[in-house]
Amino acid sequence: MNTTVTPSQLNGKVAGQTAASSSALADFIQETIALTRRLFIQLQRRPSTLIAGVVQPLMWLILFGALFQNAPQGFLGNNVSYGKFIGAGIIVFTAFGGALNAGLPVMFDREFGFLNRLLVAPLASRYSIVMASAIFITVMSVIQTIAIIAMSAFLGAGLPNASGLALVGLIVLLLVLAVTALSLGLAFSLPGHIELIAVIFVTNLPLLFASTALVPLSFMPNWLQWVASLNPLSYAIEPIRYVYLHPNWLLNSVVMHAPFGDVTLGIALLVLIGFCLVSLLSIQPRLRKAFA
Repeated sequence: MNTTVTPSQLNGKVAGQTAASSSALADFIQETIALTRRLFIQLQRRPSTLIAGVVQPLMWLILFGALFQNAPQGFLGNNVSYGKFIGAGIIVFTAFGGALNAGLPVMFDREFGFLNRLLVAPLASRYSIVMASAIFITVMSVIQTIAIIAMSAFLGAGLPNASGLALVGLIVLLLVLAVTALSLGLAFSLPGHIELIAVIFVTNLPLLFASTALVPLSFMPNWLQWVASLNPLSYAIEPIRYVYLHPNWLLNSVVMHAPFGDVTLGIALLVLIGFCLVSLLSIQPRLRKAFA
């Protein structure tokens, strides 16, 4: 029996596999777009979510800036207003808070049965459910970040240069992806939305106060300096703050004087990239189990 495969047969097989892969990718993109559109339709019907998400950080920026405007000279360095100092913290904490809530829509879909309908539907990939949530939260975070940057500039904090703005966008993106992944993992692991909200409340403020969002590292007691230096939020806050205060920044610029040594901008980015990769990889077993 002749089992020789002719070149035309081989080319046909490869072409078939390529077409199947292209079709699966196109289906995945179509599903992701449809599920993302559903989230934006929900937002359109309840715009108060977006309005509150933009107004709240602006209020923080204005009120905290006013509260500490008479801080002692030298508290933040030479000629640095508290409004300019806190802008980076508000940007990061707003993105962090929004990403931490990313699992709530998925949790409500679980409780109301819509997620079960998606899981039994003939989807090309169930990961489109996760991708849609990540895209939605990223867009929301970008809108909030633009509003905070614009208000900071209006209040006199100025603007970073073009490369600085690009770096701010990259840092926010890395943080949002990492925290969104963890939140979605919790949404598929916890029994209900009450437990997820409890985790959000317990996590939110402690991580804010145990970071450099509100005060510089040197202002903290020694033990809190160690905690803040191990907090991933600090590695997002300090590079953003640095590019606001130093237009001629470099990757080897020191952005934080941690108790264990100086942290450069490049190292801070590597920490954020590592945090993002660990978050994405850590939820894979839970997602595979949930989508099985």
